[in-house]
Amino acid sequence: MRACTAEQWPARIAAVISNRADAAGLSFAQSHGIVTAVVESRGFGEREQFDTALAAAIDGFAPDLVVLAGFMRILTPGFVARYAGRLLNIHPSLLPSFPGLHTHERALEAGIKVHGASVHFVTAELDHGPIVIQAVVPVKPADTAADLAARVLRCEHVIYPRAVRWFVEDRLRVCDGRVDLVRGQGDGDVQWLMGDDA
Repeated sequence: MRACTAEQWPARIAAVISNRADAAGLSFAQSHGIVTAVVESRGFGEREQFDTALAAAIDGFAPDLVVLAGFMRILTPGFVARYAGRLLNIHPSLLPSFPGLHTHERALEAGIKVHGASVHFVTAELDHGPIVIQAVVPVKPADTAADLAARVLRCEHVIYPRAVRWFVEDRLRVCDGRVDLVRGQGDGDVQWLMGDDA
């Protein structure tokens, strides 16, 4: 929302929807005049039932793009297919490494030297969709999972708005499972970011 306003994107945020009524994003959105809705996932026995209700709520706002943030549920193939090519997610690792949960702990256990975050289009395979942009941060010898998570999060706040803006400006092309960026003024062809304290 802040990037959209500050950079004057040709877009608006239609709504913020959560599966938890206590999600911080709802109160933030409401305080900025953005419509919100809640579809409680606990009220559904099957994933398909929840996804159907969630899709109905989303479709009520007719968005061109659905942006996932902190949504810790595996979406059904039918839901993903419904929004194919217009469903973005951010994941705290350099995909395809470390899909799923506990990425920072797993990165430290593996002894890798760099870690990061990836914005990708969502597909039916968990955390394996075409990658739009990645951010790279160093893994330091004394890092804890919390240290690494904080360093990655700072980069996430840069690359996610950038990826959404590229989509809004119709600059992303997906071909054979890869994302190409149509160049714009000032950004060349860079689709990755090195963390500020590398």
